[in-house]
Amino acid sequence: MRLHRLGITAFGPFGATQEIDFDALSEAGIFLLHGPTGAGKTSVLDAVCYGLYGAVPGARQSPGTSLRSDHAPVDLLTEIRLELTVGGRRLEITRSPAQPRPKKKGDGYTTEKAQSRLREYVPDEGWRALSRSNQEIGEEITQLIGMSRDQFCQVVLLPQGDFARFLRADAEARGKLLGRLFDTRRFAAVEEHLAELRRAAGTQVRSGDERILALAQRIAQAAGPAASEGPLPGIQPGEPGLADAVLEWAATARSCARERLDIAASALTEAESRQAAARLALDAERELAGLQQRYEETRRRATAVEAGRDEHDQAQEQLRRARKADLVAPALQLREEAGRAHRRAGAARDRSRAGLPGDLADAGAEQLTALERRLREELGTLDAARRAERRSAEIDSERTALERQARADDELIRDAESWLAGWEATRHRLHTRIEAAQEAATRAELLAGRLDPARRRLDAARRRDALAAQVADGDGRLGAAREQALATGETWLGLRERRLRDIAAELARELVEGEACAVCGSADHPEPARAGDGHVDQATEEAAEAAHRRAEQARAEAEHALGAVRERYAAARAEAADTGEGQDAEAADSAGKGARDRAAEPTVGALTGLVDALTREHTEAYRTATGTHAAREGLAAAEREQEQRAEGRRQAERRAAARTSRREGLDAEQAALEEVLAQARGASGSVTEHAALLQRRVALLVEAAATLREEESAAARLKEADDRLADAAFRAGFDTPQDAAATVLPDARQRALQHRTDAWQAEAAAVADRLAETAARAAARPPAAPGAAQSAYDTAERLLRDVTGAHAAARERCTELGRLSGRAADEVRGLGPVREEYERIARLAGLTAGTSADNERKMRLESYVLAARLEQVAAAATARLRRMSSGRYTLVHSDARTGGRRAGLGLHVIDAWTGRERDTATLSGGETFFASLALALGLADVVTDEAGGVRLDTLFIDEGFGSLDDQTLDEVLDVLDSLRERDRSVGIVSHVADLRRRIPAQLEVVKERHGSAVRHRAADGVSG
Repeated sequence: MRLHRLGITAFGPFGATQEIDFDALSEAGIFLLHGPTGAGKTSVLDAVCYGLYGAVPGARQSPGTSLRSDHAPVDLLTEIRLELTVGGRRLEITRSPAQPRPKKKGDGYTTEKAQSRLREYVPDEGWRALSRSNQEIGEEITQLIGMSRDQFCQVVLLPQGDFARFLRADAEARGKLLGRLFDTRRFAAVEEHLAELRRAAGTQVRSGDERILALAQRIAQAAGPAASEGPLPGIQPGEPGLADAVLEWAATARSCARERLDIAASALTEAESRQAAARLALDAERELAGLQQRYEETRRRATAVEAGRDEHDQAQEQLRRARKADLVAPALQLREEAGRAHRRAGAARDRSRAGLPGDLADAGAEQLTALERRLREELGTLDAARRAERRSAEIDSERTALERQARADDELIRDAESWLAGWEATRHRLHTRIEAAQEAATRAELLAGRLDPARRRLDAARRRDALAAQVADGDGRLGAAREQALATGETWLGLRERRLRDIAAELARELVEGEACAVCGSADHPEPARAGDGHVDQATEEAAEAAHRRAEQARAEAEHALGAVRERYAAARAEAADTGEGQDAEAADSAGKGARDRAAEPTVGALTGLVDALTREHTEAYRTATGTHAAREGLAAAEREQEQRAEGRRQAERRAAARTSRREGLDAEQAALEEVLAQARGASGSVTEHAALLQRRVALLVEAAATLREEESAAARLKEADDRLADAAFRAGFDTPQDAAATVLPDARQRALQHRTDAWQAEAAAVADRLAETAARAAARPPAAPGAAQSAYDTAERLLRDVTGAHAAARERCTELGRLSGRAADEVRGLGPVREEYERIARLAGLTAGTSADNERKMRLESYVLAARLEQVAAAATARLRRMSSGRYTLVHSDARTGGRRAGLGLHVIDAWTGRERDTATLSGGETFFASLALALGLADVVTDEAGGVRLDTLFIDEGFGSLDDQTLDEVLDVLDSLRERDRSVGIVSHVADLRRRIPAQLEVVKERHGSAVRHRAADGVSG
């Protein structure tokens, strides 16, 4: 990558446009960028970085910092234009940050959005536009250069202060810098992934063991008394041998359960035989008792039948007379209905005549009908008048509607004129609201980019503090577990030693007089050994050994848990301390000046305050930004409303002119209608009232005539019903219709009488049949004793139920034990591959995390990769350091452990004068400078190779030359001059006066009242 030209406009201290020709400066190979403090030397490098990546170096991108120059005129926008060659392509990048500018119309300012443009120079065609998307340009440039912004700032803009701190830093700080440059996050991700796999596999193993133990508990519950033959294994989940112990214990429980099932089956057979014999005896006694009870009941029922015979005869006679009266019932019902109809018709006739005039009180139906026809003819002549009256009312309604419309249109015109008077102010207010929302959107985007890293650091800090307490607690538990393991081991070994001393006494207890000794074979036992005081038997020794194994297992679990917590604690510390862009340099500075390790770590309170502040600012900006769409919609709606109100006012004015002519036509039509209505309504208030009066009279006449005819018809039907009733009573055998009516019974009453007689006859027949039975009379003597038989049967039945329940429970217990044992065997088989996988993953995770015993130097995988990179950097830096120090110093990488820290990222310097190796932190100021310069150049070579061999033809070195003596300065310049062998140009940023004499090609930054300016001085001494 080679820089050609740089254009800076209204950027940082530069108030006007400044052009820098890097081609002219690079011809000499080395050029000097100098000027007084605060003139803007570093701002030139910031402009290069901003042109490439759209952002300045992280250390200068502090919150709230504006890139725009305070010296620039308000109408001159900030812009960076960079022309370079990279990847064989000549490109021009133009970038402008988000910045305020004067509004094109009206007073005030609006925010100009950030813009980017990319062009490429094509021979024979000239400059060709490629993209205006900030994201596309950033991806294209990053891909061509092969480095991120952090790598570029570290490799091309060589910050000597950072590398001086790198030389003096500890392994953790070096790891952060190298991790950003070489992007080793994937190796850290591998470590975390393996640790997660180990935790997941361990969880699966423990879950499998817990399932096996749960099945063992269920087997113990299902086995019942059989489980007491052997205790449940006391092995904990995760311990080896758990599966085999559970399977062996389950087989013992199944064997005991089958023995108990055989015993229960024998008892069941005997109980069934005893219950069958008791059942036969009970059935015989119950049959005899039933026959005796039947005979006594029959005698009681015969007595009751004779007592109800008179009542039965009376009911039969009453039922016979009621059935004769049923023949007269239809005539009685018809007479009753005719009487009711005649009374209703008379009452209706009287009501209808009450509304007639006095002269028509005695008029007949024909007279009333004739009068009705005359009134209907008169009503027919009023139809045309009623239509005219309705039209007159419609005209009144139309005139009222016209008046209402006129008032509405007048109100509409006044409202439109009032609203349109403030239209310009409304439009200006809505435009201002849109511009404010756009500015807030830009601010919210910037804040969102800073908020997520801050939240991640806060979460990591909280986890770090919580895990610190867990680490301390884990240390305490591990110490206690170790002490417990040592104590139980000593106890077990002591008991074992005592038992071995007294083993002869145990053998002597097994001797039997007259039987051969198992040791010597003799049948004589003259002096058997006897146990002394404090004798230890085998059970005591085994219990002590089991307690020791449990203590050892607890110690291993405590070590494992503590290792996992420490890994998470280290990861949380690293994440909480990772400050990202801009804040990393500040954290490194403070770490170099003051406390180390935890003292330099950010507190949860500080991070909480930062997150809260950023959240409030982002929430406020986002809330304002979300109103952009609503503001635009409000402006569009206001513009539509303005058009609608103007159009509505024009329409209302046209409608007002049309209403005037319409009123005149309605007035003429209503005058003609009034002449017709005056003749038709007569003495009434209106034609409708007159017609309603005639209609009421017609309705009275119609009703009176109808009720008169209905009354005459009802009288005729009543006379006919009386005749039919008298004839029906005579034919049924009654003297008068009144006698027949008194004898009539309802159907329900007749059915009740019939049921009573039928029931008595059926009971009498049943009693007669029973009295004819001989078996009941024969069983009357002697009396039966079913109670004693029932008691014997209940005892046998209760015994059978108990034995049957015990047998069923034993059978179910055997079945359940078989099923659960099968499930346990399946679980053991399924857990085998999982346990093997866990052991393999645990070994690999411990190796990559540096906690395994196989990892002698306790190096993590990421540290191992970074150590290899650091070794390459040290080798590349040594080639230049030896030349700068006249062969005295050599940089070497060290992977030795220091104290309790892990190995991998040590950096030492070998002094050829003394032949000893010492830490880089012991170098003097000047030695530190050229050592850090050599390290920076070596790192640039390695990162360049890592990025795919992209050529870096332009480098900048920022400050540090003032600490060198003349001889060392000459050697350093010789090394920098040798870079031209690789066709590189080096820009030195310094205000050391001696460099101005040694380096002829110069770019001077001059401070002026209205902003800084740049001046070129070529190698031949000509200024530009």
